This record gives sequence, structure tokens and C-alpha cells, in this order.
Amino acid sequence: MTTTPEIRALRPGIWPATAEQGPDGVLIIGGVPVTDIAERYGTPAYVFDEADFRERCTTFREAFHDFDVYYASKAFLTRTSARIAEETGLSLDVCTEGELAYAKAVDFPAERILLHGNNKSEADLAAALAYGVGRIVVDSVEELDRLEELVPRFPGSRPGVLLRVTVGVQADTHAHIATAHEDQKFGFSLVSGDAEQAVRRVADSGLLELRGLHSHIGSQILGTAGFEAAAKRLAELRARLAQDGIELPELDLGGGFGIAYTEHDVPTPAKEMADNLRTVVEKECAALGVSMPRLAIEPGRAIAGPAGVTLYRVGAVKHRAGIRTFVAVDGGMSDNVRTALYDATYSVQLAGRVSDAPPALVRVVGKHCDAGDVVVREDHLPSDVRAGDLLAVPGTGAYCRSLAHNYNQIPRPPVIAVAEGRAREIVRRETVEDLMRLDVG
Repeated sequence: MTTTPEIRALRPGIWPATAEQGPDGVLIIGGVPVTDIAERYGTPAYVFDEADFRERCTTFREAFHDFDVYYASKAFLTRTSARIAEETGLSLDVCTEGELAYAKAVDFPAERILLHGNNKSEADLAAALAYGVGRIVVDSVEELDRLEELVPRFPGSRPGVLLRVTVGVQADTHAHIATAHEDQKFGFSLVSGDAEQAVRRVADSGLLELRGLHSHIGSQILGTAGFEAAAKRLAELRARLAQDGIELPELDLGGGFGIAYTEHDVPTPAKEMADNLRTVVEKECAALGVSMPRLAIEPGRAIAGPAGVTLYRVGAVKHRAGIRTFVAVDGGMSDNVRTALYDATYSVQLAGRVSDAPPALVRVVGKHCDAGDVVVREDHLPSDVRAGDLLAVPGTGAYCRSLAHNYNQIPRPPVIAVAEGRAREIVRRETVEDLMRLDVG
């Protein structure tokens, strides 16, 4: 619950690095006033700070200099984001044929692409083999079957394979995004022995190149304890297999590094995370008497999340005496379903004018016919907030555009990239005509 009684300036750590608020109260991102963006492109609109995104890519590349760093494209994927990831030296994590198509569109080097997913179709796998992706993370026995059946159709192909292991770690995060405990859909179980059996199968296969193990414990994780526990369990499995001559040169610890959505969130800095993970694996390998593997991580939210801000226009304000003020905007759960889906917490800021009015506790809600249509569950805005006001919600760069949908047949917003005082539309706004074009009945 947000209890700070005063209207605050931009809170550090939540907004893109270039964000500032002028004396007239107008929010500026990438040197562009958001009032100009709203006037030119309409609202709601996703604003993407290219400089912030690029800086975070570079920060992870430098902090994890001896790791393979795969940008988890499912967090936010456009041609522009894929191109920046490539230019800053990151590799790319894709989950489907569709995500791979974006990588191909910008000529992303195939050897630096990793294919993820828990139920990859034959089409997904075939597209990866045809492009020659560097790594495929196998999630099930059935995927192994499909992959081994497909490989002979691609002469000369011998894909590098990582086996995703369910390590039995309960991450400190929302249940829907905790992915390494036994009661969920991902990976081969470590406890049951399925993971070891799968590794032995691939080791005996002449079709696949066994590269190592993979783990992903969840998302929006602010500390390191869960990653460290997973790393230790993977190292133990790796050492056990090494006794039988099965070498696993790579260890992918996944992603899920959290960000600050409010001032109460304190994420672990990238360098500290890198140092902790490196040290844990080094100590464990030394204790077990095995060589140090090549490590990999997959940051997505931690790169894209703070680089994005969503702009909304207020349409209605309802004061419920003794309860709160409801501020209805022109978007909602179709452009940000995370509040409804994960009980996610966001902040909000008046972005188009100055106000000296005292603060009011508000809930920012959307325009959908659903009581769960909430964008910001609880924060403060000036008590004179009114129809026509421009609001900005930070921290929406990850998973908002990716999870956007057309509930109530509402077209999805555009993505507006800003940099050095210029704004450009990199994903255009959907139209009703776009929706109708798919209905061929």
C-alpha cells in the first residue's frame, strides 16, 4: 500500500534514465515531451526509451562479461529491440517461430540465438534448424522425439542442446511466474531422475550435440538466493554425470531478474548478481572436483522493463467517499494485463501539467467491461485530476506489449521510440480494420 502523503517528483530507479519533468509539469522522455507524443500518436501509447534500453544491454554485457547473455525477447520484441541487443553484443532468446522471425528480419547471427519454450511445435523446431540457431533448450521427452526426427531432414545439422531441469526451488515471486518447483509445467524433474535420464539419452544420440543444463526459477526476483540454490543443484547433477564421462560444458541459469516498479522494490544490481552467481558456481565446482562450465543468463524484464512508459488519457473520475478515487483511462487490461494476471504493482504520474492540489489516493482503472480491469492498484495523484489529463505509468517496457490483447475488440496501442529529441513509431497502432481483416466469416 502506498502511504506517502505528498505528490512526489519522479522517483529514481522507476523511470527511464532520460526521463525528467519540466517546470510546467510535462514529462520528457528521450528529449521528447510526452504531450507531443500524445498529440501526434494518440493514447494509450507505449513509449520506448532507446537510450535506456541500450544502456541496460551494455550494463549486463559488461557485468556478465564472461557469461553468454541472452536477451529474453519475450519481454519486449520489435525489430528495433532485437537490433539494439545485437549491436550491444547480446545473444537472443526466442520461444517460437514468430519470435525467431523477428531475429531473422534483422539478420541476427544464428549462432547467438537460443530457442526456448515448453511445448515447441514441429514448425518451431524446423524453423530453428533451418536458420541454424546455436542452442535449443529441450523441455520434454516428446521434444527430444520431435527434434531427433527432424534433424535428418536438415543435412549437416547437429544442433547444440541444453536440457531444462526443474531443480525444485520455490522462487520468492508470484505463483504464476515461479517456474522451478515440482508442481508446474516446465522441464525435466531433478528429483524424479527424469533430468538425468534425458541427459544420458542425448549423450547417446548421434544426432544432437549435448551442451549442458538449463534452469529458470521464475520472474521478478529481486534477490540472489534462489539462483544460488538452483546453481548448486545443477552443479551436483553435472558432477554426478561427469563421473560417467558425460561432459556438460555449459550451464544456463536463466533469467527473471527483477526491477523496481515502486520505490519499495530493491533489485540486486547486475554486477552484484554476476559476482554472486559466478562465485557460487566456482565454489561448488571446486568442492565437487569438476571444471568450471561456461555460464549463461537470460535477462529480459531487467533490460526492457524500465525502458518503457505507457501514456494514458483520463476519461472519467469518480470520488467514492471514504474509500478512494477511481481514475478511468482510455486503455486498461488489454495493454497491461499484468495487474489482473499477477497482481502486479505500478506507479502513476500526472504527466501533462502542474498541480498544487493536495494528493488523493487513487486507483487507475481501464475502459474494459471487467471489475479486474485495473492498471495501478494504489498510488497518489493530485486531487484535482480530471478528464483530459495525461497520465504516465512507468516500468511497462516488459510484458505489457508482449501480453497485449484485444478484449472488447480494442486495438492494441503503438510503440513510440524516443531518442535524442526525436520520436518515431516503430509499431503502428492497430485499427478496427486490422481486427476485422482477420474475421473471414
